[in-house]
Amino acid sequence: MNKNYLFLALLMIFLAAGLLFLPERHNYQQIKPQDLMWEAVQTTRYVTVDQVANMIIEGDPTLELVDVRDIDEYEKFSLKNAVNIPFDSLLCPNYQDYLGIEDMNVIFYGNDDIKADQAWMIARRMGYQNLYVMNGGLNSWIDCIIKPQRPEETASLSEFENYEFRKGASIYFTGSKIETSTNKSSVKVVRRKKGAAVAGGC
Repeated sequence: MNKNYLFLALLMIFLAAGLLFLPERHNYQQIKPQDLMWEAVQTTRYVTVDQVANMIIEGDPTLELVDVRDIDEYEKFSLKNAVNIPFDSLLCPNYQDYLGIEDMNVIFYGNDDIKADQAWMIARRMGYQNLYVMNGGLNSWIDCIIKPQRPEETASLSEFENYEFRKGASIYFTGSKIETSTNKSSVKVVRRKKGAAVAGGC
């Protein structure tokens, strides 16, 4: 046997053994399609805008918001401390580290549910855990949290309590100060400072 071949074979075995000691970058296993379809029809994968608002206000350390819209939309408006991973970049290796953090609850959102649902489906198929979708997206966020509507007088006590929470959340997120004088009320809006977006692409 040629010494060069023997040396090359030993080198390959050595390199292959070295791969066993390298840390895995993406430690996920794809789930079966039938299991994925079962999970996809469960309503437990959705969280309401009220739940998200409460988690942000309470400073929930397990919360990770992922905005799947384009960077231009993200820079115009996004939720507090959200990470921007555009939907078309979800499979890029430099973004996948945001999905596999142990004990974190990843909540996808977009303007509505469409892209967030698709992002959930892809990430879940890849085997990532603790994934959710904010039901209604930012459209629902604006309607319910930023501009809450007073319930009808015949509404239940829980609806009025929810409305009071939303009014407080609206003040928290917009920085608005409601001043009442005689019969008129005015609202002063103070914009929050924008954090930096995630840099780079694929």
